[in-house]
Amino acid sequence: MSHTLTRPGGDGRSAPPRAGAVVAVLAFGGIVVSLMQTLVIPIVPELPRLLDAPASDTAWAVTATLLAAAVATPMTGRLGDMYGKRRMLLVSLVMLVAGSVTAALSDSLIPMIAGRALQGLASGVIPLGISIMRDELPAERLGSATALMSASLGVGGALGLPAAALIADHFDWHALFWVSAALGAVALVLVPLVVPESRVRTGGRFDLVGGIGMAAGLVSLLLAISKGADWGWGSGTTVGLFAAAVLVLLVWGRWELRVAEPLVDLRTTARRQVLVTNLASIAIGFAMFAMSLVVPQLLQLPEATGYGLGRSLLVAGLTMAPSGLVMMATAPFSAALSKAKGPKVTLMAGALVVAAGYGLNIALMSELWHFVLVTCVIGAGIGFTYGAMPALIMSAVPASETGAANSLNTLMRSIGTSTASAVAGVILAQLTTPFGPAELPSRDGFKVVLAIGAGAALLAFAVASFIPRQRAAAESAGGPAEGSAEVSGGAEPGVRAPAAERADAAGAGRADAAGAASSGPTARRRPGPR
Repeated sequence: MSHTLTRPGGDGRSAPPRAGAVVAVLAFGGIVVSLMQTLVIPIVPELPRLLDAPASDTAWAVTATLLAAAVATPMTGRLGDMYGKRRMLLVSLVMLVAGSVTAALSDSLIPMIAGRALQGLASGVIPLGISIMRDELPAERLGSATALMSASLGVGGALGLPAAALIADHFDWHALFWVSAALGAVALVLVPLVVPESRVRTGGRFDLVGGIGMAAGLVSLLLAISKGADWGWGSGTTVGLFAAAVLVLLVWGRWELRVAEPLVDLRTTARRQVLVTNLASIAIGFAMFAMSLVVPQLLQLPEATGYGLGRSLLVAGLTMAPSGLVMMATAPFSAALSKAKGPKVTLMAGALVVAAGYGLNIALMSELWHFVLVTCVIGAGIGFTYGAMPALIMSAVPASETGAANSLNTLMRSIGTSTASAVAGVILAQLTTPFGPAELPSRDGFKVVLAIGAGAALLAFAVASFIPRQRAAAESAGGPAEGSAEVSGGAEPGVRAPAAERADAAGAGRADAAGAASSGPTARRRPGPR
């Protein structure tokens, strides 16, 4: 294992960072990056005309972002652990700005796909931000801050849809990407001014072979999931990609277990708390995205169908926007519940709330306020779950591995959302009703997708029940292997005091100093920045 490198006390920083400003800037960066998920939705139907290309080709403007994000997220997390989390955060924001400018200047397919792929490379901002918070914030602020940062993924997506629809309706479509570039540039200026560079680093050499193997496996898997409906689930291309993904990832896993400095430490990932949390994250990602697939369609389908509301895309976006605000508002409540009962309870409670929201939607889908209500309920549940998952991950891994661990957890959620899109697409394509010369998804089709969303949330609840209890895990583990270090000063169960980890890492000079910090109640703690 590589040595953890830390900067000495006299590193040139004149004063500790202000926790509130750090949280605000990092959350803003997370929201900006998450906007790109909904940025092109208003113009997707028009892309074939705008880019003078077939619809099957313009769909790559969405797929390229998904694939680039899947590849970049775990790599930027690992590079952040090695060479500096803020440094990689800035690199990610540069990719976002460059991709936005490229897409804004494009009038043909290839530059658009290239720009969208560059935007996808910025997806590591949220897990990197969470990891920076662990290193820099005082323990009493960490729970609510990480909950807010994690929820920014949903907040940006919910707020981005109406904003993008408004811009697309009143301006040239290129303005969507110029706005994205401007917001990214603001974040790029604010981060070096406000956010300190973490002194917790592993150093070492980047696992290039592991990176190539993971990229090949993930691209094969996600390409098969996202394009299977278009190519045919039984086609040779789809089946071949699934088979290639299994084979490549198995070989990659064998390599990661043998290499001295792996891209992903599979032994850490296999710890019960980390493994079960990641499995629950896939189900939560599925449950979250099912709402985004069903609600806009029901709102926009013609009223003559008997179940559509005939509203515009802008109205659909405004209907879903409150759910993003609810996600943000639940961050302090998620942190408070984690502090009182532990993040495992918070995750399970959030999953039940999400399931209840989908149950409500099955019964209430005839009025505009019905959708506002159910999306807010589901948003509240997602806010709780997204606040709990980083706490569970960070309490089970050393401080020197938080970037890679949080990035992998984000990747698991992305796999869940991609799977939700594929499953919903198949169901809605099969359960249709005639409407004039066209076939539209039927009411029963939408209800089936909602029921599956509820089932995914209940599955997440069941999986999360296997997460070890925080206290029992802490007592049974000799370090951060399974459980959580208990810290004084009112820190949440399952979240270590970041200042203690920095002090211990500096004293021991090794990555496993975080385990030493949690092994005894008398570990010295240096006050974190206020």
